[in-house]
Amino acid sequence: MKKSAIVTGGAGGIGYAVVKQLIEDGYAVMAMDMAPVESVAERFNLPDVAYVQGNLVNSDDRQRALNTTLEHFGTVDILVNVAGVAPQQRADLLDMTEESFDFVVGVNTKGTLFMTQLVAKQMIAQQQSGIRRGVIVNISSMSAYTSSTNRGEYCVSKAGVSMLTTLFADRLAADNIGVYEVRPGIIATNMTSTVQQKYDTLIEGGLLPISRWGLPEDVAGAVSVLCSDKLAYCTGEVINVDGGFHLRRL
Repeated sequence: MKKSAIVTGGAGGIGYAVVKQLIEDGYAVMAMDMAPVESVAERFNLPDVAYVQGNLVNSDDRQRALNTTLEHFGTVDILVNVAGVAPQQRADLLDMTEESFDFVVGVNTKGTLFMTQLVAKQMIAQQQSGIRRGVIVNISSMSAYTSSTNRGEYCVSKAGVSMLTTLFADRLAADNIGVYEVRPGIIATNMTSTVQQKYDTLIEGGLLPISRWGLPEDVAGAVSVLCSDKLAYCTGEVINVDGGFHLRRL
């Protein structure tokens, strides 16, 4: 029987690239996203793939995603937390509203936390069938450590995801579950399309050592390595998929 994976945000740019990569790697995949089923049916009409429309902030939807995975595939071996939102309107930190903060942190941090909690409990309850009982990969952002004062709630939410990685890596190590974080940089997705000109200018000006936009497939490649057993003696590790942005240069 194939190992199975849950990918939240699986209909989006990075999420869908992760779904495709994991299928290529031989996993059965359950994708969860907010997109209506009929709008993505053609993309997910693949063997060993299931799709659930759901909101990560809703506990019933999270449980339904897990239940669907177990009904289709019997177990859950991988969780990739991709789902995330940006502020609906960028605003100066001094003008940020509580509603915007609750919306962004509710999905990016709270939703990720409780989805991870739910799936981790299921992994622990399952019989171990390989070197590890399971793998959890959180997709955060370079915004976890980079200040953007016109979208402070997003930065806070992704910094929270980084701490979730540390916490769950610590808590689940004894259960033989590896927990990792991937920090994408400037990736060509719908979320960044509204600020393409800004980032084009910055990249042309030398912002990145690897002078190009990142692609969703770049992120998916890092997820692929983490989900394999090649790093089984590591947990809590961070992979920066950012063209070298994190390097401090003179």
